[in-house]
Amino acid sequence: MMFTKTVLAAGLAALAAVPAMAADIPQRKAIPVEAFESFSPWMIRGRVLVVHPQESAKLDIGGVRAPGADVSISTSVVPELDITYFFTKNIAAELILGVTPHKVKGAGTLAGVDIGEAWLLPPTLTLQYHFTELGTFKPYVGAGINYTVFFNEKWKGGFTSFDLQDQFGFALQAGMDIMLDRHWGINLDVKKLFLEPKVNVNNGLVTGKVKIDPWLFGFGVAYKF
Repeated sequence: MMFTKTVLAAGLAALAAVPAMAADIPQRKAIPVEAFESFSPWMIRGRVLVVHPQESAKLDIGGVRAPGADVSISTSVVPELDITYFFTKNIAAELILGVTPHKVKGAGTLAGVDIGEAWLLPPTLTLQYHFTELGTFKPYVGAGINYTVFFNEKWKGGFTSFDLQDQFGFALQAGMDIMLDRHWGINLDVKKLFLEPKVNVNNGLVTGKVKIDPWLFGFGVAYKF
């Protein structure tokens, strides 16, 4: 009987020591599910883009400055594609691809004069910072460079030529991706481009600079690989 009590006492003492021993064992922190998801650096977006110029001009006619001579450039709505590469979860670069048609008319003292029309190819590369602490809401800001190519220029209103010079410019950007799941999201984006190309009409009869400085308002879908 004494032997049985001794065995029971020893067993109870051993059981009591188990929690203390377990506390001495280093504990591993739980690994979040996200850690098992592979990081993909690529995202593409398709947008409907509204290109709204904030135009003004300084024009010479026959080599003499024309006071009050200005231009009006039409707003354009076009499809646009961009490709984004994430260097980290916060830092990314975006390349914007699309073309936009615009009509150019006289304004100010040139009001009512049809000057011409042209297509713009404005590939823009921006470096972005993405904020990732807001759950499914992923706002970002960016800045970069733009090179605008003017092509398919057509003259109107009795003019015999119309030429806009290709030009580098700067770009500012702000936007947000609203992610619906791991891959798909909705995108809102605003850009401001700074462009002031030289213009030449009628082989030098009218020359000068046209400040275009368009706002680009985009709405579309995003896909994260």
